[in-house]
Amino acid sequence: MRLRRHNPDALTGRLPTPKARPDLFKNFITDVDRYIFKLVLMPMLGTLALAASLLILDKMLRLFEVVADEGGPIGVIFRMLANLLPEYMSLAIPLGLMLGILFAFRKLATSSELDVMRAVGLGYTRLLRVPYLITLALVALNFVLVYFVQPVARYDYSRLTFELQSGALGASIKVGEFTTLEDRTALRIEESRDNGRELSGIFARVTQPDGDMLSISARQGQFLANEDEPNTIILRLTDGTIVQDQRAIPTPRVLSFASYDLPIDLPEIERFRTRGGAEKEYILPELLNLGWNENISEELRNQTLASLNFRLVEVLMMLLLPLLAVSLAIPPKRSSSTLGVFVSIVMVVAYHKVNQYGEDVAALGLVSPLVSLWVPFALFAALIGWMYWRVSYVPGGQAIGWLEKGAAVVAKRFMVIFRLLRFNGNRELAAKARAAHDAEQSRAA
Repeated sequence: MRLRRHNPDALTGRLPTPKARPDLFKNFITDVDRYIFKLVLMPMLGTLALAASLLILDKMLRLFEVVADEGGPIGVIFRMLANLLPEYMSLAIPLGLMLGILFAFRKLATSSELDVMRAVGLGYTRLLRVPYLITLALVALNFVLVYFVQPVARYDYSRLTFELQSGALGASIKVGEFTTLEDRTALRIEESRDNGRELSGIFARVTQPDGDMLSISARQGQFLANEDEPNTIILRLTDGTIVQDQRAIPTPRVLSFASYDLPIDLPEIERFRTRGGAEKEYILPELLNLGWNENISEELRNQTLASLNFRLVEVLMMLLLPLLAVSLAIPPKRSSSTLGVFVSIVMVVAYHKVNQYGEDVAALGLVSPLVSLWVPFALFAALIGWMYWRVSYVPGGQAIGWLEKGAAVVAKRFMVIFRLLRFNGNRELAAKARAAHDAEQSRAA
């Protein structure tokens, strides 16, 4: 008799349990990746916030001075800062990304966690999976910023600056100072209350078209809108005196009034130019249209191509930052040197300055953007690739090992010199104290 193996689920009447499908996301993003993500996130956000805040605060102080000198409203400062934010973020995002990854891998290296991960088969390239996902997201964000948001914001900033200087934003009359309007009216207000609704201590000198001059003083006054003439406002004065100096009459006439309306012509305000006065104000479709357009001037075409390539290399450079961060994050064994942090910042800032110089040279038409921008990019990429290869694939390799050794030697010599100086200083102090003690003993004897 042949025995058959029965299905337990068939005997109990239950349906067979389906096999669990593999979770692709769980296999792609492991616990180690989530741990690295947490290590990268906080330093990256902190660096972004710090860099953007420092840039904004520095510009805010200058804008306060400009707006105060022009007599403009305070609210325009925050509008101008909002238009500067995309430019500052495009500078802070690469720096924050690099330092976030650098500090994360530095923590793993100094706590020996990185050695454990590599011992179980996780190489640097595998550990960079999550940092590169973050990098791709920030590359897309920075691409939108530099090619679409930043040009429009730059134009709005220029427009606000023009309107502030031309008086279109309602530049205020400074209290206690003479203000000249249309070269015909000199106005001075001693005191202003209730946000300019109540004026006191008013003096005005008006030169009329026929050459006559009016000198007006009033105790109080207020500005009123003129519905019939939008370019003219009315200064309603109360309790004052008018001194009329006419060429035909040798003696000035003096009049007193209880109420007097003084029309004041506002200066004509020019309209600001349309967007596109500078190559940095063009968005990506406009750059592509103008860069190879034979109907425009060669100067504008060179400027457009230079701006297009400059923005592109600045964005693509971010793809190299994770490799640079890992190369400089690993300090030598039994060392906690922070030289890699300093070198990374210097390299990124120096490369940005080289790109700016390359853009300026290409905009002048002296060299092609392929030479002034893409050759430095290729050299920078080759240098970072060599540094990453040294750290990742050479046993015990260091990207800046020679620099670490040199810095250690300089630090040791500096400490020796410092100790010698301190020792000599202590000897001099001891000699002076001994001489003073001997002098006191001789006087006592």
